[in-house]
Amino acid sequence: MTNWFSDLSGPGPLYQRLADRIESGIDRGTMPAGFKLPPQRDLAYDIGATVGTVGRAYQLLRERGLVSGEVGRGTYVLKRHDDAQPDIETTPLSYEGTRGFEAPPDKLRFDSTAAPDIGQGVAVGELLARIAADHPSEISSYTRDFPERWFEAGSRWLARNDFRPAPDTIVPTLGTHAGVISAISALTAPGDTIAFEHLTYSQVARSAGLIGRRVALVAADGEGLDPEDFAHVCAQKHPKMIFLMPTMQNPTLATLSAARRQEIARIAREHNVLLIEDDLYGAMTGDTTPLLAEYAPERTIVAGGLSKSVAAGVRGGWLSCPPAYRHRIRVAHKMLTGGLPFLSAELCSRLVLSGRAAEIRTQILAEIEARTAMVRGRLAGFSFNSHARVPFVWLTLPDPWLSGTFKNAARQNGVLIDDEDEFKAGRSEKVFHRIRFGISQPHRREQVEAGIGVIRRLLDEGRAGYESFG
Repeated sequence: MTNWFSDLSGPGPLYQRLADRIESGIDRGTMPAGFKLPPQRDLAYDIGATVGTVGRAYQLLRERGLVSGEVGRGTYVLKRHDDAQPDIETTPLSYEGTRGFEAPPDKLRFDSTAAPDIGQGVAVGELLARIAADHPSEISSYTRDFPERWFEAGSRWLARNDFRPAPDTIVPTLGTHAGVISAISALTAPGDTIAFEHLTYSQVARSAGLIGRRVALVAADGEGLDPEDFAHVCAQKHPKMIFLMPTMQNPTLATLSAARRQEIARIAREHNVLLIEDDLYGAMTGDTTPLLAEYAPERTIVAGGLSKSVAAGVRGGWLSCPPAYRHRIRVAHKMLTGGLPFLSAELCSRLVLSGRAAEIRTQILAEIEARTAMVRGRLAGFSFNSHARVPFVWLTLPDPWLSGTFKNAARQNGVLIDDEDEFKAGRSEKVFHRIRFGISQPHRREQVEAGIGVIRRLLDEGRAGYESFG
């Protein structure tokens, strides 16, 4: 029995190392549900520690929800109901979330926030033709050399406010998502814990689970991530990394204050937690709050790309990271994606360095502003979060609507939206009675108007509409 605890070397207090070792045994199945842990006095003697140390370890395990202790009976391993370990057999949508893999062709796509079509295909086509003429041999082969202009493009595109990443911090990627998963793969190991807000861009959490990482959920409020709960999760779950969107969080549109960012940076430094700052939507808003990377540059990875404000189909993205991590993330990205295509990387570089990407973004933001004004006009009187330059709305459902029921009702009326479960990073008992809908994918404003009209009609129907679809 005690050979499981024979090597408790490592950083941190002994009671914490002991609790981590027991938790590892529970995860591996060597201590299944119902297993009785050794009496505290016996274990303390075997490992050469005090009874108090073992008691603190057992208490920590109880706080993590792993064991229960009863006076006179002992301490027993509980059945796991861990947010970080979704049961794939009983959660068949864990690979793709709540959306189908392919969208029905006869529905309005209000479940996407990709950049709207404002004619940018013409600019992309012109640049592709020039690239083909200038680099025929590079297109026909694998990408072996990364020209400096690819890093310079990322440096320019990620720059915001006083944040000016140097080219030698940049990793070009096949989109923001691929970049984030590459950073998680490179800088954490299977079994490590990644922290997420209860509601977030959950595709990252699902992808992290697919490569063996565990999930810890952190509470948030109307102002964004709760630093106090983040500190608690750090102390109890020991995450190696946290993924967050400090500006225009998806789906809530919350923006962290400078004070909260400072506190999160302090906590991350105290507990040695790496920060992934997704700035996709923040870069569209003109928000002047300093990036999280400005408060903790030595541990923050900033992710951004072209998908929301230029063109999602070109799969263009970049990371800015501490230079010590750059090579590892580049290698991980190549291993996970098969490598960066020359055509895509060169296209994204030219879009940015020529100024075309900035021009397209200006047009796209104007289109989003016009569509957001339509939403605000048609849904006046209802409660929702929106931003003039962000292509989605976080809508509060009036009683008695439930999130999933409203989603089904909208679908039956020809509109695809997302219920709140789409954004849950793990199993959460929290209920928000919200839905998110995007306004960027319909090709014409008339289609946006029609989709908003469906949503408004369902809201107006109230209980009668709910009973029809419930």
